[in-house]
Amino acid sequence: MDAINSQMSPGFMLAQNRQMSQLEQSKVSQQVNSYNKSINEGRIPHQSLGKNDFLKLLISQLTHQDPTKPLKDTAFIAQMAQFSSLEQMTNMATNFKKMTDVVSASQAVSTLGKGVEIVSAGQSVRGTVEEVTPGQFPQVKVGDKFYDFSEVQKIFPAEAN
Repeated sequence: MDAINSQMSPGFMLAQNRQMSQLEQSKVSQQVNSYNKSINEGRIPHQSLGKNDFLKLLISQLTHQDPTKPLKDTAFIAQMAQFSSLEQMTNMATNFKKMTDVVSASQAVSTLGKGVEIVSAGQSVRGTVEEVTPGQFPQVKVGDKFYDFSEVQKIFPAEAN
């Protein structure tokens, strides 16, 4: 036993002989959390399952099924259909988002050279749109300042402003 104790670090032996204080527990917990975040790249848990989660569950179910009672082919087909539907809905949602961005950018570009009324920070600004920056969040330049397109309240012919 003495040979083993002589190979152990003093900190290990000290930890065996007493409980950690609240401060020490807090420091260790903070270091562990910091390390876990660094290796998991700050992974944020989600409240819903995605298509990858569904596929993992299906594979896990197939891996751990009882070989004497394999999954019925109808149940398997139903799960694959659900997976296919989930994937199609996810793809549709992604495409709708892209389409919404394009429509929004197109609307912003259509205001070029027209008069607009913008409400920004509680103040109303009127002027002619001189520039447009398209993209996911388009902006319009009126005077010397850019405004989010979502702040445009009215659009009218340029000569009316």
